[in-house]
Amino acid sequence: MARLLVEKRTDWVGIGFAAVLSIIIVFPLLVVFTWSVTNVWRYPSVIPQEFGLRFWQATLARADVWSSITMSLTLATVVTLLSALICLPAAYAFARLDFPGRSILFFSFLAGHAFPKFGLLVAIAAIFLQLNLIGTFWGVVLIQLVGTLLFMIWIPVAAFQSVDRRMEEAARDVGASPARVFWSITLPQAGPTIAAAVLLSFVGTFYETEGAWLIGAPQIRTMPVLMISFINNQPVIQYGAVLSVLLWIPSFVALLFARRVISSGSFARGFGA
Repeated sequence: MARLLVEKRTDWVGIGFAAVLSIIIVFPLLVVFTWSVTNVWRYPSVIPQEFGLRFWQATLARADVWSSITMSLTLATVVTLLSALICLPAAYAFARLDFPGRSILFFSFLAGHAFPKFGLLVAIAAIFLQLNLIGTFWGVVLIQLVGTLLFMIWIPVAAFQSVDRRMEEAARDVGASPARVFWSITLPQAGPTIAAAVLLSFVGTFYETEGAWLIGAPQIRTMPVLMISFINNQPVIQYGAVLSVLLWIPSFVALLFARRVISSGSFARGFGA
């Protein structure tokens, strides 16, 4: 009986920490969203004096906003496709093949995330300057590819390692070719996790700011870079708030699709590969 009472005891400490964490995360988002739909909000009023979409209309009427959205989507699509083309075969090799230097090479993909990012970008920018890649579309593509390696190598490795080898062997025993086994057995099982990695890479590239600013500015202006210029140069808070809400949309969509995969432990298996 005492054991049952212990098991049923409410963890108020855990609930309290969860509530505080939720407030810390949700409150700033709520404030930014409120500013985006506010026409007038003057001190010392706790709530806006006038709600409206005037600043949404003004922001979306700007040509530079739409050009930056187009540039961000184009960059994210190109970088994600190139990353998948380069990294997925490498991830399959890491998961299934044993070759000299495998572990060292595998962990070397963390090198770009083990040091201060801005210092690494400055060093790369010096090289890109000699190659005439500063201020070019492909220069930004190359710098953003570096940021996708963690997602597009580690997570797909976990996906390929979690495939049921017995099903593959059974298919081979009945005469299926290696290509047929891959497309019919391996890929369907690994596909959801790989799709989550692709989606997270797309969103991460869409939000990437430092590389796009350092390598691409002023010719290449993505949406995060434009938002920084809005915040620094525009005294009206609502413009920055509207752009912030627009930047949340890809992240929100990504979380809807990737939540199940992330909660399944694929990330943990990837880091233990």
